[in-house]
Amino acid sequence: MTIHALTSPSTARAATGRRRLLAAGATLALAALQALAPAHAEGQPYRLLVGFPAGGGSDAIARVLADKLKDELGAPVLVENKPGAGGQLAAQALKTAPADGHTLFLTHDHTVSILPLVVRTPGFDTARDFVPVAGIATFVNALAVAPGTPAKSVGDWVQWVKGPGGGKGAVGIPAPASVPEFLVKVLAQKYGLDLVAAPYRGSAPLMADMMGNQVGAGIASIPDFIEHHRQGKLRVVAVLGPGRQPALPEVPTLGELGLAGFEETPFYGVYAPAGTPAPQLATLGQALAKVVAQPEVRERLTAMGLNVGWQSGTQLGQRERAYAAGWARIIKASGFQPQ
Repeated sequence: MTIHALTSPSTARAATGRRRLLAAGATLALAALQALAPAHAEGQPYRLLVGFPAGGGSDAIARVLADKLKDELGAPVLVENKPGAGGQLAAQALKTAPADGHTLFLTHDHTVSILPLVVRTPGFDTARDFVPVAGIATFVNALAVAPGTPAKSVGDWVQWVKGPGGGKGAVGIPAPASVPEFLVKVLAQKYGLDLVAAPYRGSAPLMADMMGNQVGAGIASIPDFIEHHRQGKLRVVAVLGPGRQPALPEVPTLGELGLAGFEETPFYGVYAPAGTPAPQLATLGQALAKVVAQPEVRERLTAMGLNVGWQSGTQLGQRERAYAAGWARIIKASGFQPQ
């Protein structure tokens, strides 16, 4: 026996209308959910955080990278300066940023390795809150003197500080409780000087005060000093590290001057928030590798006093941990208490 559907034409039309309404509602719901979800459209800008003011060495390096990264990533890369507390504010901003691969942090050793050793509550944990993307270079710190200081060498500077016409024992440093501050203590002990570390909010204001002869000497990175040195606006008189630097071959190392133990080289690296997907990290690491390999970029970074060399995220993480462990021993031996 055949059973015929008991559906009238009007009922069929009504059912069709209901199906269309349901389909339209589903489409609108999907659109609403997509609008609420984080945007990942092609061409979405990237943020490159820097923990120091515009005009300093870290800022200059970030802008060289950002200019070339935009071509590799197919989107603008915006340098965002968040100066303060030795990079602590920028690190905290990275910690709270979405882990979508669009927020990065260019930093050197001080923020990720030293701050956690000298600050009780830095507001971040390098191992827990960040993931290393790639290392781009190493560098060394240096001692420089202001243009109004008659010193042409470390020996001259020591005699000037000790002499009756000197007495200006303040040494500027880019951040408190930093490697340069511990170097001030070492120099004071080595040469019998009454030195005081004068902390600044980054290298740019330190450079300004040195060139204005407001402070007689300073310790910072070669990228901070090098252009001012070349222009005669201040004088680099010694560098740290295992050997003389290609950008300043005429400047002796502290080791040559009898002050050994500071051969370990600090580094610059790029970090992302913890939880950033592995494919995103791989894309970012490969983009940085291509940028750092460009002759123009290598030339510009080398001219800033960097020893350019890309490292994978894994290698950067290993370097950071080893560097932190080495300085933990030095800081503990100095008697410094975290503040």
